[in-house]
Amino acid sequence: MSVTDSPNSVNYPQATIFRATRALSCSPFKLNLFTAMQNQGISLQIIAGEPGINKNYVTKNLTENQAESYLVWLINVGLLRREVDGQGLTDSFRLTPLGRQLIAQWESGGDFPTPKLKDRLYNFINRWLQWSL
Repeated sequence: MSVTDSPNSVNYPQATIFRATRALSCSPFKLNLFTAMQNQGISLQIIAGEPGINKNYVTKNLTENQAESYLVWLINVGLLRREVDGQGLTDSFRLTPLGRQLIAQWESGGDFPTPKLKDRLYNFINRWLQWSL
């Protein structure tokens, strides 16, 4: 499964695509969030808590710390980046080219694949190892 949208798209290794897809499907975020991130940076305060639920960005109520932890994991697997302004890093997040390519797959076809138990376990272990190093 090669993910490409146009002749200018990057051909990512299969392992990168698989890891990113697994991380995305195991996250508590919905497609609406990533669709919005295609056009603009989305602030952490809009993702966490009631605003995230009201905008249909999350599957469950998340504190800012929980939301940021999941978002940082998605940065580490290459799906997101922090937005930068003239002052430096902000609390907003945007899609990377890999994120754009993956989200394009699901925009017309519904939601992310449902992760299996082994996917959730593998994703949890990788996130835990990342934080313990």
